[in-house]
Order: sequence, then C-alpha cells, then structure tokens
Amino acid sequence: MEKNIDQLKPERLWHYFLQICQIPHPSKKEEKILQYIRDFGKAMKLETATDETGNVLIRKPGTRGHENQQTVILQGHVDMVCEKNSGTVFDFDKDPIIPFVDGEWIKAKGTTLGADDGIGIAAMLAILESKTIAHGPLECLFTIDEETGLTGAFGIKQGLLKGRILINLDSEDEGQLFIGCAGGADTTALFELETEPVQEGSLAYKVSITGLRGGHSGDDINKGLGNAVKILNRFLWNATGDFYAAVASIDAGNLRNAIAREGFAILVVSPENSKGLENYARKYQETLVEELHTTEPAIRFVMEPCPMPESVLLPDLEFWLLNSLYACPHGVIEFSRDIPNFVETSTNLASVKFTDEYIQVTTSQRSSVESAKKDVLDMVASVFNIAGAEIEQSKGYPGWKPDPGSKILQLCVDSYHDLFHQEPQVLAIHAGLECGLIGAIYPGMDMVSFGPTIKGAHSPDERLDIASAVKFWDLLLDVLKRIPATD
Repeated sequence: MEKNIDQLKPERLWHYFLQICQIPHPSKKEEKILQYIRDFGKAMKLETATDETGNVLIRKPGTRGHENQQTVILQGHVDMVCEKNSGTVFDFDKDPIIPFVDGEWIKAKGTTLGADDGIGIAAMLAILESKTIAHGPLECLFTIDEETGLTGAFGIKQGLLKGRILINLDSEDEGQLFIGCAGGADTTALFELETEPVQEGSLAYKVSITGLRGGHSGDDINKGLGNAVKILNRFLWNATGDFYAAVASIDAGNLRNAIAREGFAILVVSPENSKGLENYARKYQETLVEELHTTEPAIRFVMEPCPMPESVLLPDLEFWLLNSLYACPHGVIEFSRDIPNFVETSTNLASVKFTDEYIQVTTSQRSSVESAKKDVLDMVASVFNIAGAEIEQSKGYPGWKPDPGSKILQLCVDSYHDLFHQEPQVLAIHAGLECGLIGAIYPGMDMVSFGPTIKGAHSPDERLDIASAVKFWDLLLDVLKRIPATD
C-alpha cells in the first residue's frame, strides 16, 4: 500500500519538507519562506537574526553533555528553481508545490519539486526543533537566491558566523561526500531586434521541441541530454538555408543553470517551399529519435500551421543569430586530468528570448580551474562578438578548492562507514556550491557537503529518493554527535 509523505519516517523531517512545499519560494522572491523561518526561530525561543542581505541565522546551544563541542554551521539555501511543463497551469509566486510518493521517489505534479534545497532546509528545522537529538552548539544559516546569483553567499560578512566547521546540505548524490566545487559565471549576448513585414501570401508555422528531460547545467552536463536551443536552432538553420523560410520569433530554454527542455519558434515560408519544409520537419523528428532515443526517449518535434505574425527578422540579423547559436559550444569542454571522469570545464547554452528591443541569448560557464573558466568565458564571448552582439558577463563566483586533509571530512567518512558498513566516495562536484564563497570570506573554514539523492534537479522531472533521505538524516545526526570538543 502506497504511503503518503506525512506517513514517512523520520516524521519531523518530512513534516518540515511538506511545510516548505506549501510556501512559495522562487529565487529572489523568498519573503514568505524567510518569514516562516524567522517566526519558527522566535517560537522556538532561539537566537534569530537576519543580515543585511536577507540571510537568516538561527543559533541553538548544545544539548546536555555536548555543550563544549565545537560549533557547527549547517547551511542550505531557501530558494528553488521554478520550472514547469508547458501544459501545466501553475503560479510559482502563489501556488503550493504538490508533492507525492511514486514508489521509491517523491515527485511533484508537473513542476520542480524544490528538494534542491528544501530537504536540506527541512533537516535544519527538524534539528532546531528537537529536544532529543544530541548535538553541540549550532548555527543554522539559511541563504537566499542561490539558484540565480548566489546572492546570499555573496552578501555574507565577516563576523556573522562564529563556527569554523561548516556542513553544506545541498548535494544530490547519497553516499558521496563533496570537498570541492566548480566556479562559474554567465555570458549574455544581446542582438538588437530588427524586423521587416511579412511578404503577402506567405504561410506561417509554429515549430515545437518538447519532451526533453532537462536537468542541472552542472550535475547533468555530461549525460548526453538534448538541448532544446541547439535542437531547435539546427532545424531553423536548415529551414532558412534550404527552404528560404524566415524566422519571426524564438522562445527556447529558461534558466541559466538548467539545460533547456523546451523550445518554440514561428517560421514564415512561401507556398512553393512549404511542402519541402513540411517533409523536412517529418524527417527531422525521425532523425532526433534515432540520435537521442537512449537519453531522450520522450523527445517530440512538431511543426504545425499557426496565425501569421506581423513581421520576421531582417535577413542579416537572422543569419548572424542562427549561425552564432549553431557555433556556440554547449556541454563538456574539458575533463579533469587529475580526477578520473570528473568534468573540469563546461558551458550551457541556456536560453533564447525575444523582447520588444532585443534578442537575449543566455549562457553559463563552469570550471574548477579559474584560468580555464576565463578561457571558456572568452570562447563563448568570441562567438557572439563575431556575430556583432553586445556581450555582458557576470562577476561570477569562485570554486572551492578540495582539502583532502579536512577533519570534518574524515569524521564524516568514519561515521558513514560505521553506520552503513561501506566507504563513501569523496569527490568534487562540477555544480557550484556556496562553500566556495563562504570559504573565501572565512579562510580556513573546514567544510564538507552531502545530501540525499535528487535526480532531474532544475526540471519538472526532479525527484527525491526516499531511502537516501533517511540515510542522509542518519548520517547528519551521527556526525553532529561526533564533533570533538573545543581545543
């Protein structure tokens, strides 16, 4: 018999996860969840503070017999990636996430689940509430806007934190302990929108690419997933070149840190070339299925008649836009020469959006090597420079250099072995973690990151493995008991 989430154990972990799902918390719109956390801290009569950036810090004294342990910082982010399937009616600013149990997984109905990092936040709240969990002094740091800008971590100041041990609860593979992460930055290209009227007698078609899995632009970049921007542009490039079609609009991809799942475009073509274009569209669907059947079994490409747009792109703009999108790299650029099968450098062609004045192309670059990060940023910029676009690049964030001699790492390794009778993997992660920024603000901070297994993060396919969440909880509680006394 299938259980409801509120019947799962440990009960308080799932209680708080459900509570978090009920409260809208998109990136940059976290006011409701932050108020909930502040009210919680005050109700628990715990020291609760908000820094000037908006991060919330709750302190809890050590339990009896553990008062003299070193202070531990538990840290996670309160915002979530907001992605939904095109047919799902949902307002992330107002509507609660609807989680449900599906076999061994927890999923959401048509949207991202928010387990990244809702499950980490739930664990912190459950520990802060408990009167029976053994632990030393705690500082629970709830950071804002991790997903779209690491704003909370960037805004942390010296003096906020007293502890020198930090456990980040934002990793997504149970059995893996992370001690390093990639740094990253974004490159945005802006093309001035220039159009001309549609020729009389033309036919209009809407082109759609749907059914892609999407995923995290760090964790999933090496998995051979389809990119809707690339797939759609490949069709448009050939349609305009072989059948003299004209592009009226493109709307593909969404968030900078998500692999593009869906893409749509409006094409205009003359009647004499319409049959050839329709035949090509049918063959393109077959081509995509043949190429991507293992990684994207639900891929769907459709071209269908639609209302006539008022205008199409000027030929020169269309040429440079489509060619630059074709040339723009996407995926793994370099694997590490030091760590087997570890992605060192990558880039994500995230989205193409039309506004009233511009066409905006958003990309995101990552690397665990700072010089390689600059190189891939320059590589992407060079493509759009050639096309005459205006280039904007973000300040970016630093990576987190691994420390194999970390004391908290060894404590976690020992705990994992004793609890589960197997060795955890010790790794660096290609995704960005707030540890890099926190470590830059607090040099010498001893840090580790772990979490339960979350698949399909940053997409509506996001799902949380229930058994791994229990192991994550057990490991966290055991580690907190083992923290040594202050020197």
